[in-house]
Amino acid sequence: MTRLTLDPMALKNLSTGRFGKAPVITPPFGRSVLRWYRMHGRHDLPWQVKGDSYRVWVSEIMLQQTQVATVIPFYERFVRRFPDVGSLARAKTDTVLGYWTGLGYYARARNLHRAAQIILREHDGVFPDQLESVMALPGIGRSTAGAILSLARDQRHPILDGNVRRVLARYFAVSGDLSRREVEAELWQHAEAVLPKSAALAAPFNQAMMDLGALLCKRTRPQCAVCPLASGCRAHALETPEAFPRRRHKSARPTREVTVLILIDPQGRVLLERRPDVGIWGGLWSFPECPAGQTLERWCQQTLNIRVGKSPGLPVIHHGFTHFILKICPQLVRVTAPASAKIEGEGRVWIHPGAPGRRGLAAPVKKLLEQLDKGYE
Repeated sequence: MTRLTLDPMALKNLSTGRFGKAPVITPPFGRSVLRWYRMHGRHDLPWQVKGDSYRVWVSEIMLQQTQVATVIPFYERFVRRFPDVGSLARAKTDTVLGYWTGLGYYARARNLHRAAQIILREHDGVFPDQLESVMALPGIGRSTAGAILSLARDQRHPILDGNVRRVLARYFAVSGDLSRREVEAELWQHAEAVLPKSAALAAPFNQAMMDLGALLCKRTRPQCAVCPLASGCRAHALETPEAFPRRRHKSARPTREVTVLILIDPQGRVLLERRPDVGIWGGLWSFPECPAGQTLERWCQQTLNIRVGKSPGLPVIHHGFTHFILKICPQLVRVTAPASAKIEGEGRVWIHPGAPGRRGLAAPVKKLLEQLDKGYE
Protein backbone atom coordinates (compact mmCIF):
# COMPACT_ATOMS: atom_id res chain seq x y z
CA MET A 1 0.00 0.00 0.00
CA THR A 2 1.29 3.45 -0.88
CA ARG A 3 1.99 5.59 2.17
CA LEU A 4 0.13 8.88 2.18
CA THR A 5 1.99 12.09 2.87
CA LEU A 6 0.79 14.87 5.12
CA ASP A 7 -0.28 17.78 2.97
CA PRO A 8 -1.39 20.77 5.11
CA MET A 9 -4.26 21.70 2.79
CA ALA A 10 -5.42 18.11 2.63
CA LEU A 11 -5.44 17.95 6.42
CA LYS A 12 -7.43 21.15 6.59
CA ASN A 13 -9.92 19.77 4.07
CA LEU A 14 -10.18 16.56 6.06
CA SER A 15 -10.88 18.39 9.31
CA THR A 16 -13.52 20.60 7.69
CA GLY A 17 -15.15 17.87 5.65
CA ARG A 18 -14.23 19.35 2.25
CA PHE A 19 -13.53 15.93 0.76
CA GLY A 20 -17.25 15.35 1.06
CA LYS A 21 -19.60 15.21 3.99
CA ALA A 22 -17.90 15.18 7.35
CA PRO A 23 -18.73 11.99 9.25
CA VAL A 24 -21.66 12.42 11.57
CA ILE A 25 -20.94 11.38 15.12
CA THR A 26 -23.41 8.62 15.83
CA PRO A 27 -24.04 6.40 18.83
CA PRO A 28 -21.77 3.62 17.47
CA PHE A 29 -18.77 5.73 18.55
CA GLY A 30 -19.86 5.57 22.17
CA ARG A 31 -20.98 1.95 21.95
CA SER A 32 -17.64 0.90 20.49
CA VAL A 33 -15.70 2.67 23.23
CA LEU A 34 -17.91 1.34 26.02
CA ARG A 35 -17.82 -2.21 24.65
CA TRP A 36 -14.03 -2.10 24.56
CA TYR A 37 -13.92 -0.66 28.08
CA ARG A 38 -16.10 -3.43 29.52
CA MET A 39 -13.71 -6.02 28.15
CA HIS A 40 -10.31 -4.33 28.37
CA GLY A 41 -10.53 -1.20 30.53
CA ARG A 42 -9.25 -0.63 34.04
CA HIS A 43 -11.95 -1.39 36.63
CA ASP A 44 -10.00 -1.98 39.84
CA LEU A 45 -8.16 1.30 40.42
CA PRO A 46 -8.21 2.24 44.12
CA TRP A 47 -10.02 5.54 43.52
CA GLN A 48 -12.87 4.04 41.51
CA VAL A 49 -15.35 4.50 44.35
CA LYS A 50 -18.77 5.66 43.21
CA GLY A 51 -20.07 8.65 45.12
CA ASP A 52 -16.75 9.53 46.76
CA SER A 53 -15.83 12.88 45.20
CA TYR A 54 -12.94 13.38 47.61
CA ARG A 55 -11.04 10.27 46.53
CA VAL A 56 -11.71 10.89 42.86
CA TRP A 57 -10.53 14.48 43.30
CA VAL A 58 -7.27 13.43 45.00
CA SER A 59 -6.60 10.88 42.27
CA GLU A 60 -7.31 13.33 39.44
CA ILE A 61 -4.87 15.86 40.89
CA MET A 62 -2.19 13.21 41.36
CA LEU A 63 -2.73 11.91 37.83
CA GLN A 64 -1.99 15.29 36.28
CA GLN A 65 1.26 14.71 34.35
CA THR A 66 1.86 11.45 36.24
CA GLN A 67 1.17 7.86 35.19
CA VAL A 68 -1.26 5.56 37.00
CA ALA A 69 1.39 3.05 38.09
CA THR A 70 3.41 5.82 39.75
CA VAL A 71 0.39 7.37 41.43
CA ILE A 72 -1.16 4.29 43.06
CA PRO A 73 1.26 3.83 46.03
CA PHE A 74 1.32 7.60 46.71
CA TYR A 75 -2.47 7.75 46.53
CA GLU A 76 -2.94 4.84 48.93
CA ARG A 77 -0.58 6.35 51.53
CA PHE A 78 -2.15 9.78 51.11
CA VAL A 79 -5.76 8.73 51.66
CA ARG A 80 -4.81 6.54 54.62
CA ARG A 81 -3.38 9.64 56.30
CA PHE A 82 -6.00 12.06 54.96
CA PRO A 83 -9.20 10.01 54.52
CA ASP A 84 -11.50 13.00 54.02
CA VAL A 85 -11.63 16.73 53.33
CA GLY A 86 -11.54 17.66 57.00
CA SER A 87 -8.39 15.71 57.85
CA LEU A 88 -6.62 17.22 54.82
CA ALA A 89 -7.79 20.75 55.52
CA ARG A 90 -6.67 20.65 59.16
CA ALA A 91 -3.25 19.14 58.44
CA LYS A 92 -0.09 21.20 58.46
CA THR A 93 1.37 22.11 55.09
CA ASP A 94 4.59 20.29 56.00
CA THR A 95 2.65 17.10 56.66
CA VAL A 96 0.80 17.29 53.35
CA LEU A 97 3.98 17.98 51.40
CA GLY A 98 5.69 15.15 53.27
CA TYR A 99 3.17 12.66 51.93
CA TRP A 100 3.64 14.12 48.46
CA THR A 101 7.45 13.86 48.49
CA GLY A 102 8.67 11.98 45.41
CA LEU A 103 5.54 12.58 43.33
CA GLY A 104 6.77 15.91 41.96
CA TYR A 105 4.91 19.01 40.74
CA TYR A 106 4.42 20.13 44.34
CA ALA A 107 2.11 23.01 43.44
CA ARG A 108 -0.52 20.28 43.06
CA ALA A 109 -0.19 19.38 46.74
CA ARG A 110 -0.33 23.01 47.86
CA ASN A 111 -3.43 23.62 45.73
CA LEU A 112 -5.05 20.44 47.03
CA HIS A 113 -4.45 21.58 50.61
CA ARG A 114 -5.78 25.09 49.95
CA ALA A 115 -8.83 23.72 48.17
CA ALA A 116 -9.61 21.42 51.10
CA GLN A 117 -9.52 24.41 53.45
CA ILE A 118 -11.88 26.32 51.15
CA ILE A 119 -14.28 23.35 51.00
CA LEU A 120 -14.25 23.08 54.80
CA ARG A 121 -14.80 26.81 55.24
CA GLU A 122 -17.23 27.60 52.41
CA HIS A 123 -18.97 24.28 51.67
CA ASP A 124 -19.22 22.79 55.18
CA GLY A 125 -16.65 20.15 54.30
CA VAL A 126 -18.74 18.73 51.45
CA PHE A 127 -17.18 18.62 47.99
CA PRO A 128 -19.32 20.87 45.73
CA ASP A 129 -21.46 19.32 43.01
CA GLN A 130 -21.70 22.27 40.61
CA LEU A 131 -19.17 22.52 37.79
CA GLU A 132 -18.54 26.25 38.32
CA SER A 133 -17.97 25.77 42.06
CA VAL A 134 -15.52 22.94 41.45
CA MET A 135 -13.62 24.94 38.82
CA ALA A 136 -13.31 27.81 41.30
CA LEU A 137 -11.15 25.66 43.57
CA PRO A 138 -7.35 26.01 43.30
CA GLY A 139 -5.68 23.63 40.85
CA ILE A 140 -8.90 22.48 39.14
CA GLY A 141 -9.66 23.28 35.51
CA ARG A 142 -12.60 22.35 33.31
CA SER A 143 -11.41 18.85 32.44
CA THR A 144 -10.52 17.89 36.02
CA ALA A 145 -13.82 19.28 37.30
CA GLY A 146 -15.73 17.35 34.65
CA ALA A 147 -13.86 14.15 35.47
CA ILE A 148 -14.60 14.43 39.20
CA LEU A 149 -18.30 15.14 38.73
CA SER A 150 -18.82 12.50 36.06
CA LEU A 151 -16.82 9.73 37.74
CA ALA A 152 -18.08 10.38 41.28
CA ARG A 153 -21.52 11.92 40.75
CA ASP A 154 -22.70 10.53 37.40
CA GLN A 155 -23.02 14.02 35.95
CA ARG A 156 -22.72 14.50 32.19
CA HIS A 157 -19.54 16.49 31.54
CA PRO A 158 -16.93 16.00 28.80
CA ILE A 159 -13.26 15.74 29.69
CA LEU A 160 -10.11 16.62 27.80
CA ASP A 161 -7.04 15.31 29.57
CA GLY A 162 -3.87 14.46 27.66
CA ASN A 163 -5.01 10.96 26.71
CA VAL A 164 -8.43 12.09 25.49
CA ARG A 165 -6.86 14.96 23.51
CA ARG A 166 -4.70 12.46 21.67
CA VAL A 167 -7.61 10.13 20.86
CA LEU A 168 -9.79 12.96 19.56
CA ALA A 169 -6.98 14.71 17.68
CA ARG A 170 -6.27 11.49 15.81
CA TYR A 171 -9.85 10.46 15.23
CA PHE A 172 -10.73 13.83 13.73
CA ALA A 173 -7.25 14.56 12.28
CA VAL A 174 -7.00 17.83 14.21
CA SER A 175 -3.66 19.05 12.95
CA GLY A 176 -3.34 22.42 14.69
CA ASP A 177 -1.13 23.32 17.62
CA LEU A 178 -2.94 22.15 20.76
CA SER A 179 -1.73 25.20 22.66
CA ARG A 180 -3.81 27.49 20.42
CA ARG A 181 -7.19 28.54 21.78
CA GLU A 182 -9.15 27.76 18.62
CA VAL A 183 -7.71 24.23 18.47
CA GLU A 184 -8.55 23.71 22.13
CA ALA A 185 -12.12 24.89 21.44
CA GLU A 186 -12.42 22.49 18.51
CA LEU A 187 -11.36 19.55 20.66
CA TRP A 188 -13.87 20.52 23.35
CA GLN A 189 -16.59 20.51 20.69
CA HIS A 190 -15.57 17.02 19.65
CA ALA A 191 -15.45 15.88 23.28
CA GLU A 192 -19.00 17.15 23.82
CA ALA A 193 -20.22 15.58 20.56
CA VAL A 194 -18.99 12.05 21.29
CA LEU A 195 -20.12 12.03 24.93
CA PRO A 196 -23.23 9.83 25.35
CA LYS A 197 -26.42 11.74 26.04
CA SER A 198 -27.19 9.63 29.07
CA ALA A 199 -25.59 10.99 32.25
CA ALA A 200 -25.37 7.43 33.57
CA LEU A 201 -22.97 6.57 30.75
CA ALA A 202 -20.72 9.62 31.21
CA ALA A 203 -18.57 8.02 33.92
CA PRO A 204 -17.76 4.75 32.09
CA PHE A 205 -17.35 6.60 28.79
CA ASN A 206 -14.91 9.15 30.22
CA GLN A 207 -12.93 6.44 31.97
CA ALA A 208 -12.95 4.45 28.75
CA MET A 209 -11.58 7.36 26.73
CA MET A 210 -8.78 7.89 29.25
CA ASP A 211 -7.95 4.18 29.22
CA LEU A 212 -8.07 4.07 25.42
CA GLY A 213 -5.49 6.85 25.20
CA ALA A 214 -3.30 5.31 27.88
CA LEU A 215 -3.42 1.69 26.73
CA LEU A 216 -3.94 1.73 22.95
CA CYS A 217 -3.77 5.21 21.43
CA LYS A 218 -0.33 5.86 22.86
CA ARG A 219 1.93 8.74 21.95
CA THR A 220 4.25 6.40 20.07
CA ARG A 221 3.43 3.07 18.44
CA PRO A 222 -0.36 3.27 18.82
CA GLN A 223 -2.06 -0.10 18.59
CA CYS A 224 -4.44 0.77 15.77
CA ALA A 225 -4.98 -2.87 14.81
CA VAL A 226 -6.98 -3.51 17.99
CA CYS A 227 -8.46 -0.04 18.50
CA PRO A 228 -12.29 0.01 18.55
CA LEU A 229 -12.29 3.37 16.73
CA ALA A 230 -9.89 2.48 13.93
CA SER A 231 -12.55 2.16 11.24
CA GLY A 232 -13.61 5.79 11.60
CA CYS A 233 -10.26 7.32 12.59
CA ARG A 234 -8.96 9.82 10.04
CA ALA A 235 -5.37 9.65 11.25
CA HIS A 236 -5.50 5.87 10.82
CA ALA A 237 -6.91 6.34 7.31
CA LEU A 238 -3.97 8.62 6.52
CA GLU A 239 -1.62 5.97 7.94
CA THR A 240 0.04 8.66 10.02
CA PRO A 241 -1.45 8.41 13.54
CA GLU A 242 1.78 9.52 15.23
CA ALA A 243 1.61 12.85 13.35
CA PHE A 244 -1.40 13.75 15.51
CA PRO A 245 -1.57 15.75 17.63
CA ARG A 246 1.10 18.01 16.23
CA ARG A 247 4.07 18.26 18.51
CA ARG A 248 5.64 21.60 19.11
CA HIS A 249 9.34 21.73 18.43
CA LYS A 250 11.13 21.56 21.75
CA SER A 251 14.32 23.53 22.03
CA ALA A 252 17.13 22.22 24.19
CA ARG A 253 16.53 22.96 27.85
CA PRO A 254 19.02 25.40 29.36
CA THR A 255 21.07 24.41 32.40
CA ARG A 256 21.06 26.37 35.64
CA GLU A 257 23.69 25.78 38.29
CA VAL A 258 23.27 26.10 42.04
CA THR A 259 25.58 25.35 44.97
CA VAL A 260 23.83 23.82 47.98
CA LEU A 261 25.49 23.77 51.38
CA ILE A 262 25.25 20.68 53.55
CA LEU A 263 26.04 22.14 56.94
CA ILE A 264 26.87 19.42 59.49
CA ASP A 265 27.08 20.05 63.23
CA PRO A 266 29.06 17.97 65.79
CA GLN A 267 25.99 15.75 66.42
CA GLY A 268 25.90 14.79 62.75
CA ARG A 269 22.76 16.84 62.08
CA VAL A 270 22.31 18.81 58.88
CA LEU A 271 20.59 22.14 58.36
CA LEU A 272 17.46 22.44 56.24
CA GLU A 273 15.57 25.60 55.39
CA ARG A 274 12.11 26.10 54.00
CA ARG A 275 11.97 27.44 50.46
CA PRO A 276 9.69 30.36 49.52
CA ASP A 277 6.15 29.42 48.53
CA VAL A 278 6.73 30.59 44.97
CA GLY A 279 9.34 29.22 42.59
CA ILE A 280 10.72 25.72 42.25
CA TRP A 281 10.07 23.39 45.19
CA GLY A 282 7.85 26.05 46.73
CA GLY A 283 7.25 25.41 50.44
CA LEU A 284 9.56 22.39 50.55
CA TRP A 285 12.58 21.94 52.79
CA SER A 286 15.99 22.05 51.15
CA PHE A 287 19.63 22.79 51.89
CA PRO A 288 20.72 26.44 52.00
CA GLU A 289 21.94 27.75 48.66
CA CYS A 290 25.03 29.84 48.07
CA PRO A 291 24.18 32.49 45.44
CA ALA A 292 26.22 32.69 42.26
CA GLY A 293 29.13 35.08 42.51
CA GLN A 294 29.75 34.45 46.22
CA THR A 295 32.13 32.03 47.89
CA LEU A 296 30.56 29.71 50.41
CA GLU A 297 32.96 31.03 53.08
CA ARG A 298 31.76 34.60 52.55
CA TRP A 299 28.09 33.61 52.35
CA CYS A 300 28.27 31.59 55.59
CA GLN A 301 29.96 34.50 57.32
CA GLN A 302 27.44 37.10 56.15
CA THR A 303 24.23 35.03 56.34
CA LEU A 304 24.82 32.62 59.22
CA ASN A 305 27.61 34.43 61.06
CA ILE A 306 29.88 31.40 61.04
CA ARG A 307 33.38 30.84 59.72
CA VAL A 308 34.07 27.79 57.64
CA GLY A 309 37.10 26.49 55.82
CA LYS A 310 37.44 24.73 52.51
CA SER A 311 34.95 21.93 52.17
CA PRO A 312 34.81 18.85 49.95
CA GLY A 313 32.31 18.72 47.15
CA LEU A 314 30.02 15.78 46.49
CA PRO A 315 29.13 14.44 43.03
CA VAL A 316 27.03 16.81 40.96
CA ILE A 317 23.32 16.00 40.57
CA HIS A 318 21.39 16.89 37.42
CA HIS A 319 17.66 17.31 38.04
CA GLY A 320 15.28 17.91 35.15
CA PHE A 321 12.40 20.38 35.20
CA THR A 322 9.97 21.06 32.37
CA HIS A 323 11.82 24.09 31.06
CA PHE A 324 15.39 23.68 32.34
CA ILE A 325 17.89 21.32 33.92
CA LEU A 326 19.18 22.14 37.38
CA LYS A 327 22.84 21.34 38.01
CA ILE A 328 23.17 20.87 41.78
CA CYS A 329 26.66 21.14 43.27
CA PRO A 330 26.59 19.93 46.92
CA GLN A 331 29.28 21.16 49.33
CA LEU A 332 29.91 19.74 52.82
CA VAL A 333 30.41 22.37 55.53
CA ARG A 334 31.43 21.56 59.13
CA VAL A 335 29.87 23.80 61.79
CA THR A 336 31.10 24.24 65.37
CA ALA A 337 28.75 23.69 68.31
CA PRO A 338 28.46 27.31 69.52
CA ALA A 339 27.60 28.51 66.03
CA SER A 340 25.10 25.77 65.31
CA ALA A 341 22.89 26.81 68.21
CA LYS A 342 22.44 30.27 66.72
CA ILE A 343 21.53 29.18 63.21
CA GLU A 344 18.26 27.38 63.87
CA GLY A 345 15.16 29.55 63.87
CA GLU A 346 12.03 30.26 61.90
CA GLY A 347 12.37 28.62 58.52
CA ARG A 348 15.50 26.62 59.50
CA VAL A 349 15.86 23.36 61.38
CA TRP A 350 18.57 20.84 62.25
CA ILE A 351 17.64 17.24 61.45
CA HIS A 352 19.41 13.89 61.42
CA PRO A 353 19.81 12.72 57.80
CA GLY A 354 18.02 9.46 58.53
CA ALA A 355 15.09 11.08 60.34
CA PRO A 356 13.86 14.14 58.42
CA GLY A 357 10.33 13.68 59.73
CA ARG A 358 7.21 14.28 57.65
CA ARG A 359 8.58 17.24 55.78
CA GLY A 360 8.15 17.93 52.11
CA LEU A 361 11.51 17.25 50.47
CA ALA A 362 12.51 17.68 46.85
CA ALA A 363 13.74 14.43 45.28
CA PRO A 364 17.44 15.50 45.09
CA VAL A 365 17.37 16.61 48.75
CA LYS A 366 15.87 13.30 49.82
CA LYS A 367 18.55 11.47 47.83
CA LEU A 368 21.38 13.46 49.45
CA LEU A 369 19.97 12.84 52.93
CA GLU A 370 19.85 9.10 52.24
CA GLN A 371 23.46 9.18 51.07
CA LEU A 372 24.53 11.10 54.18
CA ASP A 373 22.70 8.62 56.41
CA LYS A 374 24.71 5.81 54.83
CA GLY A 375 27.96 7.54 55.69
CA TYR A 376 28.49 9.30 52.37
CA GLU A 377 30.26 12.12 54.17
